Amino acid sequence: MTRREPNGDGARAFEAGTWQRRWRTFVHLLHPGIGVKRWAGAGALGVAVCSVGFAFLLRKFFDLTFPDFLPWHLEGFLLLGAGGIVILFSLYGAYKTLSPVLLASKPIENLAETIFNRWSRGRGPRVVAIGGGTGLSVLLRGLKAHTDNLTAIITVADDGGSSGRLRRELGVLPPGDFRACLVAMSEDESLLTDLFQYRFDQGSGLKGHSFGNLFIAAMADITQNFEKALLESSRVLAVRGRVAPATLEPLNLRATFSDGTVVDGESRITHLGGQIERLGIVPENAAAFPLSVQAIEEAELIVIGPGSLYTSILPNLMVKGVAEALRQTAATKVYVCNVATEVGETQGYTIAEHLATVQRHTFPEIVDYVVANDEPLDLGAYIGEPVISDGRDLDDVQLKLTDLTNPDHPIRHDSLKLALAVMDLSRNVRRRKAVA
Repeated sequence: MTRREPNGDGARAFEAGTWQRRWRTFVHLLHPGIGVKRWAGAGALGVAVCSVGFAFLLRKFFDLTFPDFLPWHLEGFLLLGAGGIVILFSLYGAYKTLSPVLLASKPIENLAETIFNRWSRGRGPRVVAIGGGTGLSVLLRGLKAHTDNLTAIITVADDGGSSGRLRRELGVLPPGDFRACLVAMSEDESLLTDLFQYRFDQGSGLKGHSFGNLFIAAMADITQNFEKALLESSRVLAVRGRVAPATLEPLNLRATFSDGTVVDGESRITHLGGQIERLGIVPENAAAFPLSVQAIEEAELIVIGPGSLYTSILPNLMVKGVAEALRQTAATKVYVCNVATEVGETQGYTIAEHLATVQRHTFPEIVDYVVANDEPLDLGAYIGEPVISDGRDLDDVQLKLTDLTNPDHPIRHDSLKLALAVMDLSRNVRRRKAVA
């Protein structure tokens, strides 16, 4: 098929658009702090110094006459050596700046734009995301486009599926949520990330296990350190940011239902199908992981959720060290409400009831804002229902309603929409504080 070139007004518009794109690319590369100008300038300086040194050598060995434009008389070899060092230094700096982009597993369509975006993410706000399960990985997949200064604090209460089996048989923290979040935060989700998500569907011992769970469990056993296992897994996947457990002590959940029934175990709680009145963690005095506490203390933005309210979100917030750090932090704190209610946990809950549950298990000032969906949902055969605002006052907590839906998975958030809503809210808060 022959490609038709634009002509007349279309050709002029096409050419104008091309020049605009080139100019935007040029401006992006000149943005302060990216690291391109400094190394180009250093390289030019090295070439200049080498040129002067070469001129001195010509003057000495070939008895050529050059004006004494330098007030000092340095040997040519010294100048050549100094210039060569500067050139090598500039090449090394340029390699450090460009190599993560040039060595990416996927082809780069716009190199300058990619370099600018990487620089922007490196200077992005310090964000902490707290939760677990599918909801947290959806959020992280969107947030990684805005900042590399990202810490995910993940629950360790999972006792079902592959994670539960590894927890019982090997005594390792349940790795499933960590694996999902590492994949979501990886530089680009390629074949390697597909491998981490691969789940064996046969074999008496392997069936049901995911490769990533086994990798993290094996690394934790080799290093005798779960934190080290997460760090090495992050390197393998080229993760933007870091993941950390809320505590290094495997938590067990204990739920008291409205009829007085008490159920132990995360996987059993959701199967009962009753109305949860109160959630507890065992042990109650589990020590918070120091890196998680430090991340909360240093954060500019803290996002709680989305995810299963009782089994993914609250277990993190009920670790005393985490709760205390959240009480003391100066960061903007946002709770992301689920798009749909969850059978076995939040049947019939509105936005206000989600927030009230979080406050009842922690403290009233746990968040400053709630972000929730206001787009109509078609849940199809899903048993739950949309989480809506019933008009109830949220006291001192401000509510932001926007379209957060994923058209392909109506009961889930859209990663890009959710991250944009949260980051826009954070930027608006910073602007208001700056004006004040």
